[in-house]
Amino acid sequence: MKKKIVSALLTATMVCGMCVVPTMGVAAADDTITVGFSQVGAESDWRTANTESMKSTFSEENGYNLIFDDAQQKQENQLTAIRNFIQQEVDYIVLAPVTETGWDTVLQEAKDAGIPVIIVDRMVDVSDDSLYTAWVGSNFKLEGQKAMAWLDAYLEAKGRGDEEINLVDIQGTIGASAQIGRTQGFDDAVEAHDNWTTLAQQSGEFTQAKGQEVMESILKQSGDDIDVVYCENDNEAFGAIDAIEAAGYEVGGEEGQILVMSFDTTNAGLTDTLSGKITLDTECNPLHGPRVQEIIEKLEAGEEVDKQAYVDEEMFAADDTVTSIKVDDADYEVTTITQDIIDGRAY
Repeated sequence: MKKKIVSALLTATMVCGMCVVPTMGVAAADDTITVGFSQVGAESDWRTANTESMKSTFSEENGYNLIFDDAQQKQENQLTAIRNFIQQEVDYIVLAPVTETGWDTVLQEAKDAGIPVIIVDRMVDVSDDSLYTAWVGSNFKLEGQKAMAWLDAYLEAKGRGDEEINLVDIQGTIGASAQIGRTQGFDDAVEAHDNWTTLAQQSGEFTQAKGQEVMESILKQSGDDIDVVYCENDNEAFGAIDAIEAAGYEVGGEEGQILVMSFDTTNAGLTDTLSGKITLDTECNPLHGPRVQEIIEKLEAGEEVDKQAYVDEEMFAADDTVTSIKVDDADYEVTTITQDIIDGRAY
């Protein structure tokens, strides 16, 4: 692909929605690949790790000029950022979309400008799949299915398979791919069990503060009845645990305690898993930078790339009650968390 020289435009200040993002002040060299990256925001530890993976991958040392934009969880900011990237004639646009819908027009503008768009993390729902080149991320529905299959096996192993189980789902940002997939995994499992009941289902917006606020409200209504809290990311789990403990309840996997499940497997999330506060943490791998780089390198070489690329993900439990689960005839290992595992991870 032909490289573009980004000169005076990179010395300016790029304005995106409510945020002002200074761009790089040095002109890109002929052999430098310029990437514009629109990130959702910084709402969670997972997002921070995702941003760092992109920044460390698309560095000057690696031959890239990265123009980074933080959308502060607002789609309108991302639309503005993408149009700024197009105006600056970047070589590639990388988008981590706030929600799935509302992208057709701006992605058509990028296509018309001849700029490949690579979607990361959440998916986009567009009328024409050719509006983006490739997608890298997680199978969010499978994550939910795996977590709920583990819960089923765990309750059976504990002799609670026939008990009435009351569950709470603290959802992510409504309309985000992770929320849609993990909620579907939850809903399908509850529907498949006559003895499982959803007491409450509210969005915690993937943040600790909102997760705590939602949990506090639910506890006031149904505190004595809750058996399981299914948090759709680690930060929501941190807030939920704070609310549960402040209300005088215990978290853990034993009967009489509130079992907390989570997603992401951040360092802090796995630390809470080690202590038993989170009983299961299902991985959502944020390290997308190298996979996006691999796609760009193939495109630069004139090679075809896969339309979708799922990242590899694991499951970590507080104990070894369940060592493997099955979803759609596929087996998935469940790893008992240790401090050595935590110490050896990149995020």
